[in-house]
This record gives sequence, structure tokens and C-alpha cells, in this order.
Amino acid sequence: MPLDYVAIDFETANSSSASACSVGLVRVRDGRVVERAGWLIRPPFGHDAFSEWNTRIHGIVESDVQEALGWVEQMADLLDFAGDDVLVAHNAGFDMGVIRAACAATGLDCPPARYFCSLQVARKTYVLDSYRLPVAAMAAGFDDFTHHEALADAEACAAIVSHAAKRHGATSVDELAALTGLRVNVLKPAAPARSLAR
Repeated sequence: MPLDYVAIDFETANSSSASACSVGLVRVRDGRVVERAGWLIRPPFGHDAFSEWNTRIHGIVESDVQEALGWVEQMADLLDFAGDDVLVAHNAGFDMGVIRAACAATGLDCPPARYFCSLQVARKTYVLDSYRLPVAAMAAGFDDFTHHEALADAEACAAIVSHAAKRHGATSVDELAALTGLRVNVLKPAAPARSLAR
């Protein structure tokens, strides 16, 4: 089985997991990036306030997403890009939480995607002072990117997983999980997301 997966990263407008305002997606085939996609998202109503803290992190403001498609309208594109691939994210609990919460907030079914965490695999692969994405990516030889830009972060995540797979002699995400004592998890629905209405 080849090392095929889709790396994914979300940025959020505020502290609500449902407030996705951008996504980056990177398709990997046999350990190599073959396609990239990223776009802005208009967060669901009630989760659409942009906090100063989040904007300071990623630079996205409310006016940037006014013409963007909402979660419901763009979910099909996200699922089309991902296909049946394992989704890989750095601190996957956060990014899978965004999918769960945004689906709950908009009444969509949560896709039963399989997912794997590059943060966990970095901890099993490298000896570092920090396992934050920029540090782990540097250990994987990927150090020239704009952190908190969703597409760049997804590509950094992909670099970590592909490099870790080589280090461990893994030829698939499932084999990498087995060799590092980790699991490929399955995304499950969340309870309805709490609104952060203004």
C-alpha cells in the first residue's frame, strides 16, 4: 500500500471550533505532494465573529471572507479533494474538531473520515525541545513556510509525515501508525456547537 494521504489545516475566526475561516489541503501520493488547494471559508452564523487574537495569528479579517462560500457550500469541495484518503493534521484533534463542530453548527453529517496526527508521529520520530509545527517541520527538512497560513501549514504537515515514514521504513500511513505505536482514528460526530453570537 503506497504512502497516500491528504494533509489538512484549518484556521479559525475565534475560539469556537466551528469558526473555520480558511482551509489548506495537500494531496500526497507515494510520499510526494502532487496537488494543493486552499480557500477562505465564511464561518457559520453565530460562530462568525473574528477575534483580535485569532486575526493576529493568521491575518484573516471578517472582510476577507464576506464573498467566500460558507461551510455548507464548500464542504463538497473539501470532501472531493480528500476522497477516501486518510486526513493528516498537526494536532489532529484541533482540525478534526473543526470539521465536527462546523458540521454540527450547520446541520451537516460529519464525514466518517480516517485521520492521523503528525504531532504524535513527530514525538515518536524526533528528539526536539518543542513539537510545534515549525520546529517539527524543520526536523523534517521543511523550514521555509509561513506558519498559520493554512496551505503552508498543510504542506509542512505533509513533509513531517513523509519524512517520518522514511525514517521508520513505513510504506503507508497505517504502517507508520503501527511502527510508531499510534492509531489511525475515525472522525465521529460532535454534539451541536455552542454559538458565539455577538
